[in-house]
Amino acid sequence: MTAPELLPGERIDQLYSQDIKIIQSPQVFSFSLDAVLLANFAKPPLKQTGRLVDLCAGNGAVGLFMAPRVKGQIAMVEIQPRLADMARRSVALNNLEQKITVYEQDLATIFDQIRKDSVETVVCNPPYFADLPDSKKNPNQYLAIARHEIATSLETVVAVTSGLLKTTGKAFFVYRPDRLLDLTSMMAKHRLAVKRLQFVYPKPGRDANIVLVEAIKDGRMTGLKVLPSLMTYDESGEYSAPVKKMLYGD
Repeated sequence: MTAPELLPGERIDQLYSQDIKIIQSPQVFSFSLDAVLLANFAKPPLKQTGRLVDLCAGNGAVGLFMAPRVKGQIAMVEIQPRLADMARRSVALNNLEQKITVYEQDLATIFDQIRKDSVETVVCNPPYFADLPDSKKNPNQYLAIARHEIATSLETVVAVTSGLLKTTGKAFFVYRPDRLLDLTSMMAKHRLAVKRLQFVYPKPGRDANIVLVEAIKDGRMTGLKVLPSLMTYDESGEYSAPVKKMLYGD
């Protein structure tokens, strides 16, 4: 692996289950469990010619974590220059420059780089919070943009996802349960039929705090499957067996 140049405050972490290393910074951006859950939930394109696009890519966690299972090309789209730079250096760190391309731009303009109706799979960990006048935002600008709809909106993300996908192409999102209806109604508006849901709970007895969503472009609006629930922690406070496997492998 190529030794990267690390900026002040950066470190290299590893997802041991996939043997992937990633550049992180607590002052700028570090991936959360959401990225690991989404990468595990999403199904990669089956064909060598199949393309996967990671929207709102951040430091590239989801695309990198899926790379060992993707036969074709991966495109990451990230608007924040510092995060896109971290993603590029992580791509180089894992010797994946021939497989992964990082586009540093507004996802609303990505059709300049990637043709409409040409992609098999889109994955996205979008900003969870609406940009309301009275909403409390993180003073860290990187985290504020990653978490709030400041640089994009839910409708833009879903519309671009639909625009990129071929007919029967699949979209995979990780989102907050309290905004699930916003997401599913927006998907229906933009020709995406929700087909699978999985709720993730922090621990037994608590409300779900994460939902994983799979949708198909121009699919029938029937046949929804709700998968068995997933617990992040068990009753002893340790990672549950499924989450441990995602993080560390067998």
